[in-house]
Amino acid sequence: VQLVESGGGLVQPGGSLRLSCVASGFALSSYSMSWARQAPGKGLEWVSVIDSIGSSATYADFVKGRFTISRDNARNTLYLQMNTLKPEDTAMYYCAARFLPSAVATKAVPTPDGKFYSWGQGTQVTVSS
Repeated sequence: VQLVESGGGLVQPGGSLRLSCVASGFALSSYSMSWARQAPGKGLEWVSVIDSIGSSATYADFVKGRFTISRDNARNTLYLQMNTLKPEDTAMYYCAARFLPSAVATKAVPTPDGKFYSWGQGTQVTVSS
């Protein structure tokens, strides 16, 4: 089972990025999914959660109104549209599933919707002028 994040990069404050997470080895459509991030020297924090069919999403207060989570289950892909980026958004971003795979090292992501698990390499987002 794999989660492959991409789309990160260097962007100026106020700019936008769209992150993608492609899942393989399991059916993305069966699970709620989440985005989480980890800034240097800090722990993993949840950013957003979306239900299995994309009908409901929740956001951490620090990204509300700026980030939008979405999914394309036919493509087994999760997205995070990030607008009005701030320097404090600088972090490694990971996608996570409401699913604990066996024989895979995972990082647990506590969210208001329960614990999610991340096992991808992440994608780096750097917001700087």
